[in-house]
Amino acid sequence: MQHSSIHWFRKGLRLHDNPALLAAATDCRRLHPLFILDPSSGRAGANARRFLLDALRDLDGSLREMGSRLFVVRGCPEEVLPCLFHAWGTTRLTFEVNTEPLARRRDAAVAELAARHGVDVIREVSHTLYDTERVLALNDGKAPLTYNRLQSLLASLGPPEKPAPALTREHLQGCCTPCQVSHDTDYGVPTLEELGQDPAEVGPHLYPGGETAALARLDTFMKRTAWVCGFKKPETEPTSLSPSTTVLSPYLKFGCLSVRTFWWRLDEVYQGREHSQPPVSLHGQLLWREFFYTAGASIPNFNRMIGNPVCLQVDWDDNPQHLRAWREGQTGYPFIDAIMTQLRAEGWIHHLARHAVACFLTRGDLWVSWEEGLKVFEELLLDADWSLNAGNWLWLSGSAFFHRYFHVYSPVAFGKKTDRDGAYIRKYLPVLKDFPAEYIYEPWKAPRAVQERAGCLVGTHYPWPIVEHRAASERNLGRMKAARARKGNESPKRHQAPPAALPPPWLPSSPPGTKREPPASPSVAKSRSKKPKIEQC
Repeated sequence: MQHSSIHWFRKGLRLHDNPALLAAATDCRRLHPLFILDPSSGRAGANARRFLLDALRDLDGSLREMGSRLFVVRGCPEEVLPCLFHAWGTTRLTFEVNTEPLARRRDAAVAELAARHGVDVIREVSHTLYDTERVLALNDGKAPLTYNRLQSLLASLGPPEKPAPALTREHLQGCCTPCQVSHDTDYGVPTLEELGQDPAEVGPHLYPGGETAALARLDTFMKRTAWVCGFKKPETEPTSLSPSTTVLSPYLKFGCLSVRTFWWRLDEVYQGREHSQPPVSLHGQLLWREFFYTAGASIPNFNRMIGNPVCLQVDWDDNPQHLRAWREGQTGYPFIDAIMTQLRAEGWIHHLARHAVACFLTRGDLWVSWEEGLKVFEELLLDADWSLNAGNWLWLSGSAFFHRYFHVYSPVAFGKKTDRDGAYIRKYLPVLKDFPAEYIYEPWKAPRAVQERAGCLVGTHYPWPIVEHRAASERNLGRMKAARARKGNESPKRHQAPPAALPPPWLPSSPPGTKREPPASPSVAKSRSKKPKIEQC
C-alpha cells in the first residue's frame, strides 16, 4: 500500500537519526512534514522562541533540498490533526516518542483520533538513548533514584542503538510533497512578531537554532580530541567569559542534534585513547540526561512538590519581592546577579552557575520554592528541558536525589574560585566594572570614596544585598532539618515573608566599609551548635 503520510515534528527537529521520519517516507506516495505551534504549550521566552524558529527555518531549508517542505500550522494538535487527516487524505501518522506526562496524554488522545479516521500511527524512540519503558520495566516499573542504579540497569541492555540513517532524496523517490504557490503564506515559519513576541526582547544571537548549526558545533568539538577525552564537568568554569562546555544542550533539547549521534561520535573519539569516565565525562553527561528523563517519565507530579512521592515537603516562603529581585538580577550579590543577567540576555548559563543561583533562591538564602525557580528557567533557558529542569531543581533545592543539604554555595566565595578579579561580573554588570577586585564581589563593603571613584553608589546605582548570607543560610539549615524530620503526613505551610528594608539593618550606615554581624536568634544560635554544619563552597 502506498501511504499518504504525515510526519509530525515536535522535538526531533532534524533529518539525521529520525526513524519516525524514515517510517513516514517508507511506501509513501505523499508526505506532509508537519510542525504544530501549540499556543498552550510551555512558557518559553523570546530567546527560546527565536531558537525554535531558527530550527524550523533550517528544517524547512533541508527538506526543500530533498524536494519537500515543512508545513507549520498553529493550534491544538487534537483539533488540527483531524482536519488535516481529512484535507490531505492521510493514511499514516508518524512521530517521535515523547516521555513527558502531558505529551503522553496528548499523544494518546491523538492516536485515538487517528484510529477513528482510519490513520495508522507509528511512534519511534529517538529522543533518548534508551527506551525509558524498557529501563523502567527492568526496575519493576519504578524510576531508578540513583545514578549508579541507572548505570547497572543500562549495563544489562548493552550500548545504545546506533543512529538511523539520515533522510536522503533516495528515501523520497516516488514520494511527493504537494505544495501550492501560497505555501509560505499558508504554512510558512512565522516571525517572532507574528507569535506576539517583541524582537527587542531577544539578546545576542550566540547560539542559532537548527540541525545545521548543531552538527557544525558537534564537529568542532569532536576535532578537539584531547579536550573531549579529558573533559570533566566539575572542572569546567562557571565564570568563563566564553563557554567552557559544549553548549550542545539546546540542540539536544529541541532534537536538532540526536543524542545517539552525540553518543557514538564520542565513542569514536574515545576509541584507543585514555578518557574520563561517567559521571563526569561527556558520556556521563548524556547518562545524567537519561537519568532525569527516566525519572520524569515515571514519577507522578515530577515538576511539583505536592503529590510528588520523591520530593521533600518544605514550608517555603511566599516572598514575591525576593523572587523578583532574584529573577531580575537585583539581589545585591554581584555573582548571583551577573549569572541571572547572562541568563536573561543569552538564554544559557554554565551548570555550576545554575547550581549557585538555584541554591541561593531556595535552601541557601531566600527560602523561595524551587517551583518558582523552575518557572523562571523554563522561560529563560534555551535548553529548558522539562525532565532535566525539574530534576535539577529538585536536586539543587535539596528536595530529592541530593541529601547533603548542608552543602551551600556562597554567593561570594564560589565565584572567586575561578575568577578572583571579577571579570565575569564586570562583563555582565557593567555598573560595577570599575570596582577594585577587593570589592567586586561585595561592593557594599567598599568605602564611599571607592564607590564614588567607581561611579556606583550601593543603594543608588546598585542594590544592597537583600539578605545577609551567613545568617540566612544558618536559619535555612535549621528549617531544612525540620522539614526532613517532619512526618510524611504533615502538610507544609507557606509563610508570607515581609519585604526587606533597604538598606538592611545588618549593613553599616556609617562609615562604609565596616560591617556588623546580626545578633543570632536563639534558634539560630542553637542550630550553630549542632551538626551537620553548613559547608560553604
